[in-house]
Amino acid sequence: MERNELYPIFLKLQQLNVLIVGGGNVGLEKLSFMLKSSPNANVEVVAPKFLPELEALVERHPSVKLTYRKFNRWMLRKRHMVIACTDDLAVNKKIYDLSRKRYLICNIADTPPLCDYYLGGIVTKGNVKIAISTNGKSPTTAKRLREFFEEIIPDDINKMVENLNEYRKTLKGNFEEKVQKMNEITEALKNKE
Repeated sequence: MERNELYPIFLKLQQLNVLIVGGGNVGLEKLSFMLKSSPNANVEVVAPKFLPELEALVERHPSVKLTYRKFNRWMLRKRHMVIACTDDLAVNKKIYDLSRKRYLICNIADTPPLCDYYLGGIVTKGNVKIAISTNGKSPTTAKRLREFFEEIIPDDINKMVENLNEYRKTLKGNFEEKVQKMNEITEALKNKE
């Protein structure tokens, strides 16, 4: 049976330099998704022209910059991650190859073999964030799971997280004793009664 071997991480995109190449519908989708989760992401979007909706989105996010130019290899300097979503597969492939040479993680939209990472479904309720991956196989399933979790996770879960954080600060003892106590308190979360 095939297994999802992706390693989930939560990136602090306000501390990284992200490049998105493409100003059309897919570029808008990728940027919107990113800003929904990380509204202060440090992003530059490059394309000769942009959808008006993408320009309007960028106006509301001062950490995002638009560059009205065709992609050039020097644009990869001082980047941490890249998303290519032009309508030209040859350009996207070139971006992927150049990114790999520079050890940059890269996502080529709708081309799983040319992706170092996927953008999965995300559920956010305050400090609680859940990422959902289908290993690039079914974005629709990830979307439905996201909707399901948004519905069943209580809106006040953030209050519980904050209270547990405050309680954790008061615990005495070594690391193992603190973990044991927190496990006892949160045990009710997994009980289905």
